[in-house]
Amino acid sequence: MAAKRQLIVPAATWAIRSIFQSLVALLIALLFFAAVYVTQNNVQLVEDRLITSKRSRDLLLSSPPRCNLFSGKWVFDNKSYPLYKEKECTFMSDQLACEKFGRKDLNYQFWRWQPHHCDLPRFNGTKLLEKLRNKRLVFVGDSLNRGQWVSMVCLVDSLIPPKLKSMHYKQNGSLIIFKATEYNATIEFYWAPLLVESNSDDPVNHRLPDRIVRVQAIEKHARYWTDADILVFNSYLWWKRSQMEVLWGSFGSPDGIHKDVIMPRVYEMALRTWSEWLEVNINRNKTQLFFVSMSPTHQRSEEWGGAKNGNCYGETEQIVQEGYWGRDTDLKMMGIVESVLAELITRGLNVQIINITQLSEYRKEGHPSIYRKQWEALTEDQISNPSSYADCIHWCLPGVPDVWNELVYAYISQH
Repeated sequence: MAAKRQLIVPAATWAIRSIFQSLVALLIALLFFAAVYVTQNNVQLVEDRLITSKRSRDLLLSSPPRCNLFSGKWVFDNKSYPLYKEKECTFMSDQLACEKFGRKDLNYQFWRWQPHHCDLPRFNGTKLLEKLRNKRLVFVGDSLNRGQWVSMVCLVDSLIPPKLKSMHYKQNGSLIIFKATEYNATIEFYWAPLLVESNSDDPVNHRLPDRIVRVQAIEKHARYWTDADILVFNSYLWWKRSQMEVLWGSFGSPDGIHKDVIMPRVYEMALRTWSEWLEVNINRNKTQLFFVSMSPTHQRSEEWGGAKNGNCYGETEQIVQEGYWGRDTDLKMMGIVESVLAELITRGLNVQIINITQLSEYRKEGHPSIYRKQWEALTEDQISNPSSYADCIHWCLPGVPDVWNELVYAYISQH
């Protein structure tokens, strides 16, 4: 029987096989330990994330509600209010000086606005003047904005010695400049009730039966506030009509195109011209922008449960119904303002809205009513029926517009 052939493997080959098997075993072991390590760390990472997420959630749930300065209530405070005395304000307007013109109930001066979840910063006139050093604060708009400007001047007036303050009228009275010389600061008002150009641009003779507006023309006004450091705009009261005549072209030009445009479309057209001007011309690194929402009127007392044919005349108490909203306050027009400002934000320009509407709705007793200078002689019919000439649009000072300025100050002081 033939012998089996035996395969002989050289010693060197056995050595190579042995080394290779050892390396494979070592690699497997390393991969195993690495997998265990990563798994443990991933578990720990997930646990850490869960713990962090729980802590964040608990912190969020335990944190106080976000402060809304415009949502709150009026609190009677005759210790710290009014912030100034009517008789002591050098530049008080006779249109707003209700005590001077015979008003006896002065409780309208003693109310403080209290936001629901925080406190409105106490107005500090000295701090404001320091913020305004070498700067221009310009109010642009109608007579309600002018009243807010008077309020702001009165808020700092007593802090400035007589020889270091002055008042200047320019552009036929369209531009009024209060100057605090020591601070090289100005608080100004510019008359532009529709913001864009109109036939109501004269600061005195502007009550015309037919209002005409150039919705695409703003440069006539804007050149006077181009370099302002802080701008406070408003525009609503003069738009309160069903439609307005729009002019494409220049006043007096035979080639102009006239067309009646319904409200609120014409309001939106004007605001877009205004916003486009801001986008192109405002220095984003310098100018702080505000838009004051519509100021409510109180011309129909049946809206708050009063007499059918009454208004703010004779009112001495506030409206206590929370969330009260008068019929003259147009939500559609407020929505247009919000929409235009939202679009500006997407284009990198922030205009802070000062929402004074709801807080002012409660203050039916805060208007001048009959206690103001009458620019024309009253008729016998008016004298026999005082409510017929009561001013239920503007506001007594000191009073509601001081709170509007406290809101503006809250933003300026934090800027």
